[in-house]
This record gives sequence, structure tokens and C-alpha cells, in this order.
Amino acid sequence: MMDPIAEQKAYVLRTVEERDIRFIRLWFTDVLGFLKSFAITPAELEGAFEEGMGFDGSAIEGFARVQESDMLARPDATTFQILPPARTSGHLEARMFCDIHTPDGAAFPGDPRWVLRRNLGRAAAKGLTFYVHPEMEFFLFRSSSAPEPLDQGSYFDLTPLDSAQDFRRQAIQQLEAMGISVEYSHHEVAPSQHEIDLRFADALAMADNVMTYRLVVKEVAQDRGMHATFMPKPIQNQWGSGMHTHVSLFEGDRNVFYDAKRSAHLSKTGAMFVAGLLRHAREMTAVLNQWVNSYKRLVPGYEAPTAVCWSRHLRSAFVRVPGAKPKKEASARVEIRSPDPACNPYLAFSVMLAAGLKGIEDAYPLPEEITEDVDSLSPADREAKGIASLPGDLAIALKEMERSELVADALGEHVFEQFLRNKRAEWDLYKAYVSPFELERYLPVL
Repeated sequence: MMDPIAEQKAYVLRTVEERDIRFIRLWFTDVLGFLKSFAITPAELEGAFEEGMGFDGSAIEGFARVQESDMLARPDATTFQILPPARTSGHLEARMFCDIHTPDGAAFPGDPRWVLRRNLGRAAAKGLTFYVHPEMEFFLFRSSSAPEPLDQGSYFDLTPLDSAQDFRRQAIQQLEAMGISVEYSHHEVAPSQHEIDLRFADALAMADNVMTYRLVVKEVAQDRGMHATFMPKPIQNQWGSGMHTHVSLFEGDRNVFYDAKRSAHLSKTGAMFVAGLLRHAREMTAVLNQWVNSYKRLVPGYEAPTAVCWSRHLRSAFVRVPGAKPKKEASARVEIRSPDPACNPYLAFSVMLAAGLKGIEDAYPLPEEITEDVDSLSPADREAKGIASLPGDLAIALKEMERSELVADALGEHVFEQFLRNKRAEWDLYKAYVSPFELERYLPVL
């Protein structure tokens, strides 16, 4: 009987030949989560499977120094998808995500996909599978030069306010043509803000799907003369874009987060997982919210999380335990509300899982549920209730991260150091920038 991996490779080779696919695009990401790609012809495909395709890693953010720059991209045959014809120039093309290796064949520790594989391996060693369901929000603007909305619609609005229904329909069709299941879509709260939610999948497949989703949304918008952005907070005094991430752990077919007899139907294992998320929330925030602009979203008043607590109902809590289908075991999950859609999904899912597993391994106790509006509490009241705040800016988040053993272990030394180096440089640039706010406020009076 043929090995399943060998069987999948054979299927890809056969499909490329039978469908006359001219180019195969090999995709991977840098440490910051930007998609990278190069194309090969069918004649190179078998060699790519067996040996990998060489490239210069020193040109990729967070990969390698010049003196150790040789890398190999080895395509993952299970991610093979034919690209929709609208995305190509008249002939068929396909894509596969790659795992990055060093010339000696070892997994490259700076590959974000490998970071997630390693963390999922830790869960698998316990017999657990990590499933993820992100709610991806984004804005559509007239161009990339200014955040000029295309409509004044609000939550769930339909035509004529929602002028982008055709856009969402086209994006969904292209996603589903690439094998990515979409659960639903709608207009979000802010003008020209939208959401397309992907159906839950295992974390590695979902991270690949998130990367594909962001590219498809941007390309469809460009085709229609618009600009799509996953920038967390592009418009002053409006809601920002989040990536509320629903997660669950399964042991075979059993959802280990579910217990019909416990409060919120959250099992003891689920409670310890949430406790792990809460205890390590501040130190993993820099990974979930990796840009200077991310922290303009995490402020009171816009249903974005500001407090390290959990609740069944509060949108300002870091973790929410949804109760839409309380009697359905498969639906039991926890929602992490702070991530934004501009994060690196491979790294974000890695630290979420690591924090939750740590809570289970060390049997962290779950703090009391918060039921009152956290944003209305004074700092003293928050402190009295033991409610910490999420970091208020990237600099604070980086300080929390750099002393975190959990995040360092989850990301590995290479990615941990490269991520911190890049983000410190970004903060230094931001500190030195004289903003329009400062000129408007201080120039006339100082």
C-alpha cells in the first residue's frame, strides 16, 4: 500500500500533467507573516518534492544571515490547489505551501510554519488536535492613499448601504474554488468594514487558509478598483478590525472543552486552558498584535478587549466563552478576542496553543468570571478585582514578551530573537516620528 504522502505527491504530479498546468507557485511566509512566492515549471516539480528548491534566505525578513543564506523550499503536497483562472494570465497555475529546510535537510527553525508544526506536535503527543476558527475583519477603501470609505453601512446592513455585496460574493467564490470553506459573510460595524468567516479547521490548515484569504481579498479588491486592508485601526474614532479566534481541543472525535454538567458547559480541561491563556496574555500580546497600529484598536469603547479576564458575554474581555449552542458538544470553544488580522497566523496560533497547554499541564485555576462592564471600572476597582490590562502599546508588549519563557519556548530561539529585533526597530522608528497630532496640538502654542 502506498504511503499517503507519496500518494498525494503522485496525485499532484498526475494532475499537473493532465490539466496542463504551466506554473506551480511555491508559497511561504517570513517571520512577520508576509507571503513570499516563486514559481517553478512542471519539469522541476518532482525534484522539488524530493530535494526542495533552493533560494537565498538572507533576502527574507527573519530568515538567515548572508553567510548562511542557502535555504530549501519543500512543497507540502497536501496544500496543492489549482488557482482560479481569474487569478492567472489565461493558462492554469497551481500553488502549494512550503516547509523551509536547511541544505542538510533539517527543518529551518526560522520558518513560521515549522514553529506551528512543532507546537501542534506537542498537542498531538497528548492525543490532542487543535482546531481554529477565525473571524477575519477588513476594510475596503477607494485607494491605498487614504482611508476613504465606500459606504456608510453598519452591522449586517444590506443594500443600498452595503455597496460591496458583489465583492464579498466574488471573494467567497474564489476562496471556495481553492478548497477553503466559508461559513458566512456580512458588513461589519464601521463604514466600509467587512467580515468573511472561514469554517473551522486544524490550526496548520487554517494558518495556510488565512494567508490565502488575505491574498484573495486584496486581489479581488484590486480587480474591482478598490483597496482592501487588514490594518487593525485605519479610521480614527471607528471600530478597528479584529481576528476573533475561536479555538477548541479534540481527543479523537471528543471535544475536551465540553462538559454539560459544568458552568458555561466548559470542562475542567477547558477551564485550565482558559486559565493558561489569561496568565500568559500580556506576554503573548506582541505576537497577537504585532504592529504599532494594533494598539490603537485595543482601547475602551469599541468592543475590543482591554482587560485580562474571561466572560460569557463581555466583548471587552480577553477571552469569551460563547454559549450559542450550549447542548452541542462539537460547538464548545473559547474565543480569544485580542488578535488582529495583520498578525502572523502561524506564530499567533502557536502561542495561543502553548499558553493553553501550559494551563492544562500545570493545572492553572480559572479566575472568577467577570460579568460587569470592565471599561466602566476605575483602575483601583480593576486592581481590587485582580483584573490586569492588556499592554497599551507595542513597547510595553515587547517588554512583556522578552522576559517570557513560554513565548521563547513556543517560538524557538531563532524566531523569538528575530521577531523582537524587528519589532524593536519598528518602535524606534515610531518614537522618532513627529505626527500630525503633535504639530496640530503643540506647534501653535509652544
